[in-house]
Amino acid sequence: MSKPLISALAQFAAATAGRNMTKTAYVAVGVGVLSMVLLTDNRANEARGWVNGLLWVCLVYFVFEWLIRLRHMARQGRLSLYMSSSAGIVDAIGALAVPLALVLGVEPKTAWLLSVLWVLKVVPGIPGLRQLRRVLVLESGPLVSVLVIFLMVIFLASVAEYFLERDVQPQTFGSVPAALWWAVVTLTTTGYGDVVPVTPLGRLVAALVMISGLGVFGLWTGILATGFAAETRRDNFLKTWESVSKVPFFAALGPAAIADVTHMLRTMELPARTLVIRKGTQGDCMYFIAAGEVEVDLPGKKVQLGEGAFFGEMALLGNNKRGANVSTTKVSRLLVLDLVDFRVLMARHPDLAETIDAEAKRRALENK
Repeated sequence: MSKPLISALAQFAAATAGRNMTKTAYVAVGVGVLSMVLLTDNRANEARGWVNGLLWVCLVYFVFEWLIRLRHMARQGRLSLYMSSSAGIVDAIGALAVPLALVLGVEPKTAWLLSVLWVLKVVPGIPGLRQLRRVLVLESGPLVSVLVIFLMVIFLASVAEYFLERDVQPQTFGSVPAALWWAVVTLTTTGYGDVVPVTPLGRLVAALVMISGLGVFGLWTGILATGFAAETRRDNFLKTWESVSKVPFFAALGPAAIADVTHMLRTMELPARTLVIRKGTQGDCMYFIAAGEVEVDLPGKKVQLGEGAFFGEMALLGNNKRGANVSTTKVSRLLVLDLVDFRVLMARHPDLAETIDAEAKRRALENK
């Protein structure tokens, strides 16, 4: 076996040993699940051999992936931790579910349906999943409270409809469990129409249940939306804090002052050769360079500003007109301070105001 091939296999095994999904794993999940779907379609009988072959290839890959990770974790002394983790359980299910079903005598066409469990392997890579988990944990109290209300309404409504409709519709409302189906369908506003109250009081109860359903799901939506908004603000605050703390201009500020500044700033991620400021336009904000570089196009010369520098303040201190074009020269992260927040910041932190004013005067003299 050639050395390049051995090196490639070693790199592949090293990438597979990690707990993150590789591109090959994503392809295997996609091909495997699609093949399972085709296997259930009788119109694909001519290609059944190819479909079975693809399923076996995907299964062999997931078994190989699981064994590589077991070996890797055993070498690190974390085998038991991996096997009891959610990722380890999902890997084990992906590798063993179909073979065990086949060994136990399950019909192959039915056993391969278990390959749908391979989609669980992509769950850790879904963006925002950790944020969703944090929201569910933090808002678990309100969510459970609304769930209790939901269950109470279902139970009370089913008992009420059983009492009101049992003599008129004994087949559909002849017991509380039978009425529960109607209550669930009505409270979720699905409304199949297969079970409908006919008595006046029964319809009144149904109307109240439908209105309650709107309220319950509105509460759930509001709780989750508020939780996501809070998590997004928290994440943005942390990212902005990290960027602000790296700017030398704010280095002398204490934690309280940095937190104050962080609440005012917003972050912009810009690619290279992007026009940030156009000469002659109205100035309504200034910029701090957290990462990257910008170029200021002045009459007769061009000035580069790097990390920690700031620009755009002259329009806020003078006639509000931009005096030069400013564009990025590389991928840059800018912190933007709007005019209103600029004035508040200058009032709260006179030392920053003096620094910005001195820099503005220095640049004004250079530009003459």
